[in-house]
Amino acid sequence: MIRALAPLAIFLLIGIAFAVGLTKDPNVLTSELIDKAVPAFALTDLLDETKILTEDITKGQVSLVNVFGSWCVACRAEHPVLMKLSARKQINIIGIDWRDERAKGQAWLAKHGNPYSAVIFDDESVLAIKLGITGAPETFVTDKNGQIRYKHTGVITPDVWTQTLRPIALQLEAE
Repeated sequence: MIRALAPLAIFLLIGIAFAVGLTKDPNVLTSELIDKAVPAFALTDLLDETKILTEDITKGQVSLVNVFGSWCVACRAEHPVLMKLSARKQINIIGIDWRDERAKGQAWLAKHGNPYSAVIFDDESVLAIKLGITGAPETFVTDKNGQIRYKHTGVITPDVWTQTLRPIALQLEAE
């Protein structure tokens, strides 16, 4: 009798696992790096390949570190929001041009505008791997000490900015 119920029990366990998985918001991906320093890196600037950027660019002010690529359709939807934040000088924004060709990334910013104070060129995923990037766009909020304090997966919309990211940034500014 017990052997006859084993397939049913296995089926129920699989069903429960799927049900639990479906209740989770895919935009909420935790990061092992929360409250840790931005990992060490030395990569070139997208616009000036003779300039080496390091994790030190995340220090001194609260920043959004935004992962994008010229190939990323969702990044196009997000870009106008980043341009407005930059124009209003609401927060420092650092870009990571990920898995891209330098010329394509440069052309994309020339066409759509450049909201970034610096753009890290990460064509070989050196920094992306250290940050645990799973796709673009992804954005990290860093504090004045270069510590990652929050990770947002997906497009930054005006609502995401006002309801989630801006309050975090304001809190970090006050610290």
